[in-house]
Amino acid sequence: MEPQTEPQTEPQTQPPGPPPIHIDDRVQMRKPHPCGGNDWVVYRVGADIGLRCLQCGRHVMLARRDFYKRLKAITHQAKFPAANSPAYPEGTETN
Repeated sequence: MEPQTEPQTEPQTQPPGPPPIHIDDRVQMRKPHPCGGNDWVVYRVGADIGLRCLQCGRHVMLARRDFYKRLKAITHQAKFPAANSPAYPEGTETN
C-alpha cells in the first residue's frame, strides 16, 4: 500500500479576468484625452465606469466592457477611498 500524501495547494492568485477597479483608482487609457491628459481617476463604479481627467477635469462615462478594452494600466490603486480625494472635487456632495 502506498502512503497517502496531502494534496498540494497552489498559492492564491488573482482570479482570471479583468482587474478589479475601485473608486479613487488612477488609470491610464490607451489613447490620450484631447486636452493632452493621460491620467484619469475613477469616481463611479457600476455597470458604467465614471472617469475624471486629472488635467482638465472633464467627466466621462464608459460602459464597463469599453472601459476594460481602452484601459492601458492602473497606475495607483486606492486602498481606502476618502471623501477628500480627487474623485470628489470641492463643493461636491458625497451622499
